[in-house]
Amino acid sequence: MDIKPNLIGITAPELAQSLADMGVPAAQVKMRRRQIWSWLYAHGVEDIEAMHTINKDLRATLADHYRLEPLKVAEEQMSDDGTIKWLFQLDDGFRVETVYIPEPSRGTLCISAQVGCTLNCRFCHTGTQKLVRNLTTAEIVAQVVTARHILKDWSRHNIEGASAGANINRHISNVVCMGMGEPLYNAENMAKGLNIISDGDGLALSRRRITLSTAGVVPEIKPMGEKTGVMLAISLHAVNDDLRNELVPINKKYPLAELLAACKQWPNLSNAKRITFEYVMLDGINDSDAEARQLVRLLASIPAKINLIPFNPWAGSPYECAPPERVKAFADIVNKAGYASPVRRPRGRDIMAACGQLRTADVKKSAAEKRREATPAPAGARA
Repeated sequence: MDIKPNLIGITAPELAQSLADMGVPAAQVKMRRRQIWSWLYAHGVEDIEAMHTINKDLRATLADHYRLEPLKVAEEQMSDDGTIKWLFQLDDGFRVETVYIPEPSRGTLCISAQVGCTLNCRFCHTGTQKLVRNLTTAEIVAQVVTARHILKDWSRHNIEGASAGANINRHISNVVCMGMGEPLYNAENMAKGLNIISDGDGLALSRRRITLSTAGVVPEIKPMGEKTGVMLAISLHAVNDDLRNELVPINKKYPLAELLAACKQWPNLSNAKRITFEYVMLDGINDSDAEARQLVRLLASIPAKINLIPFNPWAGSPYECAPPERVKAFADIVNKAGYASPVRRPRGRDIMAACGQLRTADVKKSAAEKRREATPAPAGARA
């Protein structure tokens, strides 16, 4: 597409080089780059012309080379529990989901890495969609920026001249990469995006408040930790290879032994920086007491937190959520073994909050509309 690149998501080195190419004196490049990032990520401006600490000529040159646009909201749904799901439209017309989950002590934004997915995890709705493409760095960062615009999460805490790092008590305090797609199959763009989100001159979220989740792309795990310093979550869901091959097919390529060995290489792994293991509770599939005890043995040598997730049903899924008493019994075994094992409270079930549901409904709706447009009206029908 013949459009200018978005200023959102340009990395610090890329922007510095671009400013130098525009003729900004070398002695001013760092200052101008930090000013632009402050306007983008501390003040949340939506127009280059609003960057009034930058001289008029440079603003005009910036506008010649870049645009400044958040994502377009194709659809928004709000749950009774306050969860908000957005379907964002990208420049090429494809759409991607982002979810905001408010809680008393924090606000978590769940962002996507790809349009669709290639992993085909059987319990995941996004796995029923074909992979279209990776998101760009701009589209990854813009999910956070756009959500902050919608939630009015800028002016409440920013004062003239304040740095991005001065933001406190944000609506969005945590970011999790647990939306559509596999982040480590888009590793380069994800690393760039997460570094902008965590940079003190950028969106300035603590790396301890950013979590990247992977189904187990083993070769990319350690490098991603070295590049970003964020927290790691593993989409585990089974304690043996036979079952995990079924639930999470990437296990056939990178079985449990290889995955757990890669986890042990995560940089700065410690009790203060534990890996979260996500375990979706499926009725009669992976929820027995024996599997709870095996889970404890499996993770014995890894500083870990185990996040038990009641399955969020979706139409056509072959699974049901384990009943509450079974989830509690499973959690009790894990907790008694000394692991923090919170049971995630289901959120947003009334707005198709399971990952990928809203986009699937949108794609089906679009297809139906296209068929109606292509079907000639019956003779004599009203225009």
